[in-house]
Amino acid sequence: MLIKNYLKQVDIILILIMTSLTGIGVLAISSATAYSGGDDSASKQIIYFAVGLVLMAIAMTVDYHLLGEWYLIIYALTVIVLIAVLIAGKSVNGAARWIMIGPIQIQPSEFAKISMILCAAKLIDKYDKKINELWPIAIIGIFEFIPFILINRQPNLSTSIVLIIVLVIQLFVTKLNIKYIITTALIGILVVTIAFVYIVKDPNQKLIAGYQRERIVNKINGGDNLAERYQTNQAIHAIGSGGLEGKGLYEGSISQLNYLPESHNDFIIAVIGEEFGFIGATVVIGLILLLIAKGLWIAHGALDNFGRFIVVGYIGMIAVQSFVNIGVVTDLLPNTGIPIPFISAGGSSLWANMIGMGLVLNVAMSKEETMF
Repeated sequence: MLIKNYLKQVDIILILIMTSLTGIGVLAISSATAYSGGDDSASKQIIYFAVGLVLMAIAMTVDYHLLGEWYLIIYALTVIVLIAVLIAGKSVNGAARWIMIGPIQIQPSEFAKISMILCAAKLIDKYDKKINELWPIAIIGIFEFIPFILINRQPNLSTSIVLIIVLVIQLFVTKLNIKYIITTALIGILVVTIAFVYIVKDPNQKLIAGYQRERIVNKINGGDNLAERYQTNQAIHAIGSGGLEGKGLYEGSISQLNYLPESHNDFIIAVIGEEFGFIGATVVIGLILLLIAKGLWIAHGALDNFGRFIVVGYIGMIAVQSFVNIGVVTDLLPNTGIPIPFISAGGSSLWANMIGMGLVLNVAMSKEETMF
């Protein structure tokens, strides 16, 4: 009886949306790797999802207030693991972002996004009544800056930027005075503009890695370097060739014949566009928007500010990553290497997102009792 009453409190719609996105992802991954020679990415993704359900259930069951009490321990563990990645991380294509736990390859930065959403939410909640004073903002900024630097030095510029954007989104829903928001935004725009000009103008700049600068410069130059733009160009051709209804599952010539490298990871939307067409891509975007809307509704009805900050942070992360991923695939943005939540192949990304979903469900189940 207790279990039945417990399950009644679970937001089934949110779980169905998540499962639908994951299911679409598994189909697209299966198709993208069908002729790549013994690739079992789709099977692995199903296993990752099964394990993710357990992780989500744990995150959903443990009271988020209790997790909040442990925020300093969670933060310390996050920093320690990120330092370990820099010292002994596995390097792939010049970036050391992974650590090996037995046969499993883990990307800690994916989990760091979720842990920092929780930790930042607790810290913001702690100083919420004094949020318009300088020192609380300084403490929160320093608190976030350490993981930002550690992730950025892997190098993983896109994930470190997501970390900062999510913090800004969380701060936006506090009682922060609008004049501070506008002032900070103007200063931020100025700093980013100066840094951008410096990066583009100076080939020997030290702010970001050389290959990251090349991607930005290549985007500005409009594609003079065909080798650098090959993946993006192939993605655009794949989406364009899909038309309205798509070519059908396992029928996408560009993805099936491996003309689109790593199509099952960051460029999975191109596979969906080619094989399921405009309709299929619209369904995916619609599901993501529905997830975001549902999450904001949960944040609106949250029991307390701490829960609200958690949900807004997670939903903000989903929105930012989805926008950036689709922007990269459609050539709106430079190639950044950010997976689209629940759809791209990869255990770390899926597990982190499902833990985050568990926290959102946790908050949703902790609503105030009313007569109606």
